[in-house]
Amino acid sequence: MTLPSRLSAVSANARILLTQLSRRVWADHGRAMKEARQSLALFMGLGLIVLAKVPGWNLVNEGGVQKLHRSWKVKTFVKGMEFLKLVADVAEAEGHHPDLHLVGWNNVKIDIWTHAIGGLTENDFILAAKINGLNLHHLLRITPANK
Repeated sequence: MTLPSRLSAVSANARILLTQLSRRVWADHGRAMKEARQSLALFMGLGLIVLAKVPGWNLVNEGGVQKLHRSWKVKTFVKGMEFLKLVADVAEAEGHHPDLHLVGWNNVKIDIWTHAIGGLTENDFILAAKINGLNLHHLLRITPANK
């Protein structure tokens, strides 16, 4: 057998092996995606149950990312900064870094999710509960939304 014909035979075998490998990878990928969708559906159901443990927080979906969201109205701009500092101290102690926003002069908004996985984990709900446990009443405007 000549060198070109041997290379052609090797090349044909390589194509067959690559095709088989590709089919296995896609089959594994399909199974993994199905399991991920099932896990997400299960987690979303659990997320709604756990959400009841953190009153005032809402589940939101931003660009396919599930987040916990809550907003408050504070008395003044300076009270808003104090509010954010108290939350930042708790978040830092937890090793968590939520998105903190002071919008306008008196609207505090917080979004919590785990950046590493692009969604929610148990730690997000724990942080939300700890934020709920902070003594923030002296900073808030008393409105029906804050009660």
